[in-house]
Amino acid sequence: MTDTLSMYQATVPVLQRALRTLKSLLEKGEAHAQAQGYDPSVLLQSRLYPDMLPLLRQVQLATDTSKFAPARLTGNESPRFEDVETSFAELQARLDRVIEYVGSFEPAQFEGSEARSVTLASRGGERQFDGRGYLLGFVLPNLFFHVSTAYAILRHNGVPLGKLDYLGAR
Repeated sequence: MTDTLSMYQATVPVLQRALRTLKSLLEKGEAHAQAQGYDPSVLLQSRLYPDMLPLLRQVQLATDTSKFAPARLTGNESPRFEDVETSFAELQARLDRVIEYVGSFEPAQFEGSEARSVTLASRGGERQFDGRGYLLGFVLPNLFFHVSTAYAILRHNGVPLGKLDYLGAR
């Protein structure tokens, strides 16, 4: 007998873990800034390169990706959040809301979601996916990109982070 990975298992726990990791990274970033004696909000506007989005937007986009995914996969409407956060505390609250929202989904809601049609509007036009392709080819890579970029911004600014911090192991 072989175990199969359900769409629920590949979505809800994975999104929640990534968001909890992001919460931890932000906590360490804020604590580092305070310990070094500078305003933590400086980190929120930090970028890896001038044409890249700042840390603040990386967090907002990670949460957007995470709240849209289970909604689209289950045929539900996602909550909308205005991108008005200006502090670590506000970003942490946003992360908490999304973690709770993602956790509100039940496995039964994902039945058949691998075949559900998902259409995304983008600058280049509409993109069509089946549920499996949406999750594996868009949601997870996009989420991990924004979490990785947030990690890199913090690390670039001297926050003492290691791979285990990114992996959520410490």
